[in-house]
Parts: sequence; C-alpha cells; structure tokens
Amino acid sequence: MIGDVPLHSITDLLRALVRIPSRADEDDLDQVCLHLEDWFRDRRVPVRVLTAKSGQRLGIYVEAAGKTTAGPWTVLNGTLDTAGFGDPSAWTFDPTRAEIDDGWIHGRGSADSKAAVSVFSHLIIELLAQPDFAGRVGVLFDCDEHSGRFGGARAFFDQVHGEDGLPRPDGVLIGYPGMDRIVNGCRGFLRSKLTVHGIAAHSGSSRQRGINAISRAADLTRQLESLPVPPATEAFPLTPQFTVTGMQGGGQTFTQVPDLCEIRLDVRLTPSFSLDEARRAIEETVTRFDAESPQTGATDIEWFGGWPAYQLPPTHPLVLALREASHDELNVYLPTAVVGPSNIGNYLASLGVPALCGFGVEAEGIHAANERIALASIEPVYRIYRNALSRLHRP
Repeated sequence: MIGDVPLHSITDLLRALVRIPSRADEDDLDQVCLHLEDWFRDRRVPVRVLTAKSGQRLGIYVEAAGKTTAGPWTVLNGTLDTAGFGDPSAWTFDPTRAEIDDGWIHGRGSADSKAAVSVFSHLIIELLAQPDFAGRVGVLFDCDEHSGRFGGARAFFDQVHGEDGLPRPDGVLIGYPGMDRIVNGCRGFLRSKLTVHGIAAHSGSSRQRGINAISRAADLTRQLESLPVPPATEAFPLTPQFTVTGMQGGGQTFTQVPDLCEIRLDVRLTPSFSLDEARRAIEETVTRFDAESPQTGATDIEWFGGWPAYQLPPTHPLVLALREASHDELNVYLPTAVVGPSNIGNYLASLGVPALCGFGVEAEGIHAANERIALASIEPVYRIYRNALSRLHRP
C-alpha cells in the first residue's frame, strides 16, 4: 500500500459532509448517508446500506478483499451523526459552513468523526485499487452513534454477524480524534432511574407536613455520590464514579409537598468495579436509605443496562501495528491510554471483538463550540492508518 495522500479529495469530502447537518435525533440523517453512498457509487464501489425495520438508514459498510483470502478481517469505524450545535452565537463560523481558516477546518462533526469517515473512505478506495494485501478490510460508518443507540454498529454486528453464526471481524480501529496517544480502553457504564417516594401534604399546613420526596432524593443523591470505590491502578489509571445527572420532582403549584422525585444516575465502571458490583452497591444503599423512612414507599429502581470497562493489552496486534506505524511517521512511540467516556469500543468488547477507540486527526472543540481539525494532521493520520493496515495484512 503506497502512494500519495489524496489530501484535496479528503478535504473536499470532509467539508461536504460537515455542510450536511446530521445532529442525532434532530436532523434527517438519511441525507448524510445518501451523500456518502453516492460518493462511493460514483466511483463504482458497492455499498451495503444498513437500515432499521422502518427503512431508516443507520449506516453503510464497504469492503475490500485482498489477493489472498487467508488473513485477518479488520474494520475501520467512524460516525456520520454528530452532537448538537449548542448556542450558534458562540461559534466563530457557522457550524455547517466548513470554513477553512488559519490551517483549521471548522464545523460540527469535523472532528467527531467526519474527518475519520473521509480518511477511511479514501483508504478503502486505495485498497480496492491495489488489493496487494491479505484478508479483508472494511469501513463501517454509523449514522446513529451520538444518540447512544449505536444503531449502525448494532445492525452490522448483531444482525449480520451475530445471530446467523457468521464470523465477526478480528479487530476494529475507531477513528476518534487525537494524535498524541493510542486509546486502548475506556471505562464502562451503568445507568438507572430511581423514583423516590414521599408523602404529599399542603405546603402551608402546620399539622400535616408530609415528607418531601425532593428532599429525600437530595439526601439519596449525596449518599450515592459519596459511595467508596476502588482506587485507580497503574494498568487502569481511572477510578469508578457515581454521578447524578438529573432530578425531577414536584408539580407546577407552590402549595403541595411533592410525593415523587426521579433521580437519573450514571455510574462509570472499571475492571475492578463491575456491572454487578455497581448494581449491588446501588441496591444496598437504597435499602438502607428506605429503612430510615419506613412510612414512605420503597424507592423504585429502573435499570437501563450498560457495558463493562475494557482494555486491550499493549501487546495486541492492533496496538503494535498502530504504534509501529505512528513511530514510522512521527518518530515517536505513542503511549497507550484509557479514557473516561464510554464508546462503541465497550459494545464491541462485549461481543468479543477487539477494538482501539482513539487515534485520529488533531482536533479541538469536540461537542463544544468551534469544533475544528488541523488540516496538517490529515496526511500523517492517513499514512499511519495505511501503514498499520499493511502490517496487519501482510500477504
């Protein structure tokens, strides 16, 4: 795999994708998928469109086969949907203008992760034209990632490569931005909604004061967020954490003591603090809490599932290939790192599919105003991924 980096074409596709609003649960995401489908078909490349039962587009998949079938199956992954704009007045340039200014390409999704989509799209075109490699390389682009549903990835892995017994890929490289490290793992998560009960009463009563569900919920919040957790380790230098991310109770009136209050709880997991341990800690805390107020109803817990933490060892072939390739390009061995936010790598780990969840272009403002990527980082990232694939797919 050799040749020049098609920088102008990568930049043109990236800017075209940024100009199509694709905010999760806000925009018509078929449009950004259709644009990329047409881009491939204009180059006579077959595209597998991933859809929901309703027909809504969830993502696309394109694959190149090497000159020998014996070899690994590697998938490059990026997301086509984006976070919201936030306050447009906080942006220097319109979020969908795709402005190039002072060496940066601005716009929502430029970093997370339309730059990766454009880089990987051009890499698969190169591989299709020069199939001097072993095995299979595919690109999977999800249009339903920022919603948290990972609809495109689920449609591909669960349906196409799960229930019918077909094999799953040997490894996935996720093009999240950042050139200073290789992210080989991340914390997991568990989410729940807790409904705390009280006893309603008139807020002005001097005799029947009731029991305020909001006050009880605030007390439970303090107990949950102060739960002891295992310390960080050298291998996984992050701790678990409990965060209450929402609280809702009471009505529109000033005159009633509220008898219900909902808490939304997010728990971040590590290898030393599992899903089961987190659930047990929450349940035991709630049981003790309810015992302090036996006259109210027991707190209800609704679980929203989660994924465990994961971490690939530094000796895994995916890690070694990307480290060696980055050293060839940057003359430095990049460190590996684990990150706090969970991502599609957790989902893949739950399926037994190894994944790296971070190496890509230099970026700023992810999920914030003035998201942008450094134009000068596109070429080295392209060459590093090309080199890594060459190492993984030697004939």
